[in-house]
Amino acid sequence: MTQSTSVRSILLLLVLTGIGFRCLAQDTVAIQVHLDQPKGPMTPIWAWFGYDEPNYTYMKDGQKLLTEISQLSKVPVYVRTHSLLVTGDGEAALKWGSTNAYTEDKNGNPVYDWTITDRIFDTYIKRGMKPLAQIGFMPQALSVKPEPYRHHWQPDHPYDEIFTGWAYPPKDYKKFAALVYAWVQHCVARYGKKEVESWYWELWNEPNIGYWKGTTEEYIKLYDYTADAVKRALPTARIGGPEVTGPNWKDAADFLKAFLDHVVNGTNYVTGKTGSPLDLISFHAKGAPTLVNGVVQMNMGTQLRDIDKGFEIVASYPTLKHLPIIIGESDPEGCAACSEKYHPENAYRNGTMYSSYTAASFARKYELAAARGVNLAGAVTWAFEFEDQPWFAGFRDLATNGVDKPVLNVFRMFGKMQGNRVAVSGALAYDFIKIKDSSVRGPQPDINALATKDARTAAIMVWNYHDNNSPAPATPVSITIQGITASKVRLQQYRIDASHSNAYEAWKQMGSPRQPTPEQITTLEKTGQLQVTGGPETLPVNNGAAVVRLQLPWQAVSLFQLSW
Repeated sequence: MTQSTSVRSILLLLVLTGIGFRCLAQDTVAIQVHLDQPKGPMTPIWAWFGYDEPNYTYMKDGQKLLTEISQLSKVPVYVRTHSLLVTGDGEAALKWGSTNAYTEDKNGNPVYDWTITDRIFDTYIKRGMKPLAQIGFMPQALSVKPEPYRHHWQPDHPYDEIFTGWAYPPKDYKKFAALVYAWVQHCVARYGKKEVESWYWELWNEPNIGYWKGTTEEYIKLYDYTADAVKRALPTARIGGPEVTGPNWKDAADFLKAFLDHVVNGTNYVTGKTGSPLDLISFHAKGAPTLVNGVVQMNMGTQLRDIDKGFEIVASYPTLKHLPIIIGESDPEGCAACSEKYHPENAYRNGTMYSSYTAASFARKYELAAARGVNLAGAVTWAFEFEDQPWFAGFRDLATNGVDKPVLNVFRMFGKMQGNRVAVSGALAYDFIKIKDSSVRGPQPDINALATKDARTAAIMVWNYHDNNSPAPATPVSITIQGITASKVRLQQYRIDASHSNAYEAWKQMGSPRQPTPEQITTLEKTGQLQVTGGPETLPVNNGAAVVRLQLPWQAVSLFQLSW
């Protein structure tokens, strides 16, 4: 074999394994940040979280994580959870929860019990958080098919096992409406009118798939009864839907459009008048990781196409496009409780691939919303914690056994970004259009930045992301910050990589203990926090510009905070 043939063979092998030229090309990536070119407010779309298992809320690790989530944000964090009206004893389990809010006596009369729903909402309110209160699912006594009701799903079971009696329409829409009315009234009495006015209410979850065992029209009917009940209990309450999943899929798009058509022009099932109350529009968007030759390959493009299609549909309704959009679940894939053990494509979740994906994808959500001219208010990260599970079991969660994962530190970074988003430019390999169309599959990684500025501070988040989880060397990055009005600035850098803000790597270095000692847990808790790289430094400014240079590791995220 000749030398040139050998080189060509090596290059081909690198491309086929997903590493491509990232291992070979070490050219500096030049990024320009324009502090004097605002692009709109840094709306805290990231300050939204959710999970399937409502009873985890008030458990030990659940309360600890909610405290940490509330502390990372300067604005109230919104929380969405399933099963707030499900019948049962409050036992926590994977993809299951119950509150027993509604039962009936022997004569069929309603019995309301808010003990567990209060315990859940109390946990949020105590921390200054806000419910994105999901009205669902169907109490057993109201379901048209009440048996079987309680499921016992596990990650190695077929997903459809979860869809039992709680997923069906009510046998009496008026009784369901009375339940909703009583619940909202109770919340106003307990928390006060002003507090509940600051919440959002929404009906159901993913009614275009197995979560709703009725028809599209039956969902619309339930929405009319539900919205009417909410507004009768509190006319200033905010209510919306329909929380469909995957708008780039025709079935989901058709459902969303049928719902919005009804809201605008349909005959209301309760009032007989035209249209329905609508204060927010919600849908879900997910990526699609796979395993390619034993290597995890993400698909951010799939998620962005869902988001963009949802925005496109909303923008097509002139009387609705101004409404806040909440992406009720916005994640790299669909099933948080599907652990790595049985779903090896989810092996990205413990380490820095999840954190770099999160940084890169959230930045593009802002750009997609701006391009469609819609009002994106929130994007819910459907990840929380799972009680009594093995350490780093590969669930899509923010913490494991009370120890934070790297991904949570991206949200700590977002919490440090204030003011307006500002322009970022450069000869960069990807923009939001290219990722939407083809994801991050080229030979170069997605190295880019999101930047903000307020009166006396600025923040720049920069990431090194690729869909293929194949190791590659660090990339030199030069960031030129333009539009600085001071003669010098104070600079502090935070980092998420293999050796910073990464309890997973620390746990592996300990030998991956199944039961860490108290001393090891203390170490893991510390390494799970957002860490700085070096001390603060003073950065000189020349002609209104300053330059920051760094070696940015593969799948890493850095945040630069500037103050003057």
